[in-house]
Amino acid sequence: MAPMTKPETILKQAEGLVSVGQTHAALQSLTEMFSSKRFRSTPLASLEPIMIRFVELCVDMRKGRIAKEGLMQYKNIAQNTSVGSIEVVIQKFVSLADAKVQEAQEKAEKAAADAVADVDDLEATETPESILLGAVSGDQSRDRTDRALVTPWLKFLWESYRTALETLKNNARLQIIYHQIAQQAFQFCLKHQRKVEFRRLCETLRLHLSNVAKYAHQPHSVNLQDADTLQHYLDARFAQLNTSVELELWQEAFRSVEDVHNLLIMAKKAPRPAMMANYYEKLTKIFLMSGNALYHAAAWGKFYAITTTIGGKSNEELSKLAGQVLVSALAVPVNQKVAESVEELKGRTGRLTSLLGLSKTPTRGGLLKDALSRNVLKLVSEDIRSLYNILEVTFDPLTLCTEVAPLFRSLSENALYAPYLPLLQRALLSRLISQLSQVYSSITIENLLELLQPLRDNLASSGDPTIYEPEQVEAYIMRGTHAGELNIRIDHVSGTIVFVDEPFLGSDDTQVASSARGIVIQPSAASLVRTRLSDIANALHHALAILDPPPVPTAEEQQARVATLVAAANAERKALQLRRAIVARRRELLSELAARKEKEEQSRRSEESRQAKVNENRRAMEDARKREVERAKAEIQQRKNEEARQLAQSLRDRGNLKVDIDDVENLNTDNLMRLQVEQLEKEKKEREARLRIISKRIDHIERAFRQEERPLLGKDYELQQANDRATFEQIQKGRIEAARLGHKRDLETKKRLARMLPEFETRAAAILDKRSAEYERKRAAAQAKIDEEKAKRRAAIIEEREEERARAEAEEQALREEEEAEQRKIEEEARALEEAEAAKREEEAKVVRQREERERQRAADLERIRLQQQREEEAARRAEERRRAPPAAAAATAAPAAAAPDAAAWRRPGAPPAVATPTPTVSASTRTPPRSESPAPASGPPKLFGRGGAGGGWRAREQARQGGGSSAPPSAAPPAAAPPATAPEEPKKADKKDDGFQTTKNVWKPSRLRGQQ
Repeated sequence: MAPMTKPETILKQAEGLVSVGQTHAALQSLTEMFSSKRFRSTPLASLEPIMIRFVELCVDMRKGRIAKEGLMQYKNIAQNTSVGSIEVVIQKFVSLADAKVQEAQEKAEKAAADAVADVDDLEATETPESILLGAVSGDQSRDRTDRALVTPWLKFLWESYRTALETLKNNARLQIIYHQIAQQAFQFCLKHQRKVEFRRLCETLRLHLSNVAKYAHQPHSVNLQDADTLQHYLDARFAQLNTSVELELWQEAFRSVEDVHNLLIMAKKAPRPAMMANYYEKLTKIFLMSGNALYHAAAWGKFYAITTTIGGKSNEELSKLAGQVLVSALAVPVNQKVAESVEELKGRTGRLTSLLGLSKTPTRGGLLKDALSRNVLKLVSEDIRSLYNILEVTFDPLTLCTEVAPLFRSLSENALYAPYLPLLQRALLSRLISQLSQVYSSITIENLLELLQPLRDNLASSGDPTIYEPEQVEAYIMRGTHAGELNIRIDHVSGTIVFVDEPFLGSDDTQVASSARGIVIQPSAASLVRTRLSDIANALHHALAILDPPPVPTAEEQQARVATLVAAANAERKALQLRRAIVARRRELLSELAARKEKEEQSRRSEESRQAKVNENRRAMEDARKREVERAKAEIQQRKNEEARQLAQSLRDRGNLKVDIDDVENLNTDNLMRLQVEQLEKEKKEREARLRIISKRIDHIERAFRQEERPLLGKDYELQQANDRATFEQIQKGRIEAARLGHKRDLETKKRLARMLPEFETRAAAILDKRSAEYERKRAAAQAKIDEEKAKRRAAIIEEREEERARAEAEEQALREEEEAEQRKIEEEARALEEAEAAKREEEAKVVRQREERERQRAADLERIRLQQQREEEAARRAEERRRAPPAAAAATAAPAAAAPDAAAWRRPGAPPAVATPTPTVSASTRTPPRSESPAPASGPPKLFGRGGAGGGWRAREQARQGGGSSAPPSAAPPAAAPPATAPEEPKKADKKDDGFQTTKNVWKPSRLRGQQ
């Protein structure tokens, strides 16, 4: 391309190349323009049509990488002047790619319709061609059509979204279009169900957000402290959250929730309530899918609180919402462990709590209490209210499952509450075990399963009946025991479940929140042991308050306390005033520091701009080098394509693979290897299908074996049961006999110890009297020591207050001295500034005097020039008058000044008439124009026009000079040389006068006069 080619010319050349079908050449010509130096100085009005045509060619040819480079170059040029132009080009690029996708989809639908129209026999299920095609490929005709027509354009549209986001990232002036493109990309992923691309898009946006602080020093960087910018990011993240929920990407949805939470922390003002309601609603879905019933219920509580605050809901909608809040809270397991370690609070649980905006970990009881405080129980339906009363109000573990079963059946028919059934079933099981542990010390497994039988019958018709099978119940109990939520042992030998209630177990194994346990019929032994000391301490405290009430203070003591409080308040007020003064001074210093930093920032920016220019020059050199490298890469790629074509031909000749050799763009070594790997994978899948059939056959054989051995297992079980019963009866007889002997021994011991009771009572009374006296003595000593310590403490406090007052005075004195020093510094700076201003004024006065001197000199020069021009005009006027005067008058004027020999010389006989009187023959038309003469002296006749008094002017002198050589008589020479003494005086006078004129040395000689002679 020529270096001085105009952009309009380049566009016309590209259009001409496109019209003749050379689109590659047209795109290359436009691409070369971006690398030229004049591209940066070209007006945007000329560049925008070129960019639009450029992106059109890139979209038509699916050149995503070239389009990205061109858009980056255009953004660097237009981002400082015209942001709207960048938006137009980006929107054009994305809209063209989207239009291509829609066009490809229409072509695919049309091809599928044509394929149906080409079928001759509609009753034939398959044609020979379809059988052969199905043998080669497992995909259907529509899938193959979409892969051939739609998939390439879908890939290009996805690349166009990524290119647009990379072009517009981290630029505050392009934030609006950036988020618009992000919203369009979300819609693209949702429309075409592109889950992998959606994850990549979320990672890209997350990376862009993390790089905001990295590029904060650059011009037009994104400032997240700005409210509008932060709102744009929040809207984009909420759109990302909604899309992830609709795509059912729950892990990505949780990450989106964390992104939203981090942005909400950075926000200076609270977000809109509707936005937060959407936030908590999406959290409910995420926690429900993850199976976290506790935080799911907490999210519903937050959502209900915000929804009721906003208002605008009908009674029916509020009833449904209240039902979901209450059911989600009831679905939390009863015995869920509340006490958590510090690491858990800082880790996973802390993160979930912070996402919900809670200060502490929620609990089941707290959630139910919060729901009831919002009158949820009045809004819910009768079934949910009955479920709440059964689970939380009444206590009847034997009929619990029977009463809940019909309620579960009605809830399963409602689409709102059906997802909560698995959680409610587990919560019901935990509630049943908790209530049974308060009533029984052990229960047989058969009795527990009989209690759960109504639920199994209910789930047999609707639901999963296996949840209450013995294996599932045992697995649930084991998980709860392992997590520390239950204290249960299962004895498979006796077929019982033992509720462990040992008083001296660790608190971590027995501590369960009282709010989660619901109604407590009787406290456990462990709780009795834990609360025994606290109960004794409370009882002793109440007894001491009754026996020795605290003294009532007198009026003087109360006044002294009031005076002390007033003095403390005054001291606090003075300290507050001092802190305010310090804060004001610090604020002033910070403002000065900010101004200084601003100056430093300006200097840094100027240095950065200079460095940017240097980097730009370096980048231009790098671009030239990259173009050379790309040219080399193109040659290498061409060689690779040739090698790939040869490899494809060889594979095709061997018959291993069927490929299109003419498809040059998709034909390379990697693609060929990929196709070969896909062929191998297909064969592997077929082999696996055959193995699956074989494994199914083996499975059927194994099932037959087990079916045959099932009757034998029953007989073996009956034999084992008979042996177990005999063993149990023998053990039971031994236990009864041991209990009878132990009871007999206990009665004998009681009879023996009853004789010692009187002596024991006497001894106990003596010991009690002795210890009471000792207690009174120690109490008196302790009271004396307390009074002494009070006095010491009072003296220490007084001394500390005195020290604090002295220290405050010293700090105030130091602050005052610092302020005085600062004032002196300010005065010195003001004095120096005044001296500098005085020196500046003196310098300005000196400059003014010099300017006035120059003005006077200039006026004098102008006056001298004016006089000189006046003299020239006067001399020209006199010369014109002499020229216009008749010759006779001129001769008469010159005659008195001429000598007698001169006059005789004009009248000598025999002189030629032409020489004697030349002047009268000259006409007015041939008269010599006037010439500038030097001004004559002020006194005496002009001597320049007649040397030695000779008359006739210059014409006479010229005639005398020419005729003196041949025709002039000898007597004419002396008069011409007669006045030599007067001629040198004129230069002297002219030199003395020095009026600016110079004497003409070479007098102009007209050719007319020379021709006449």
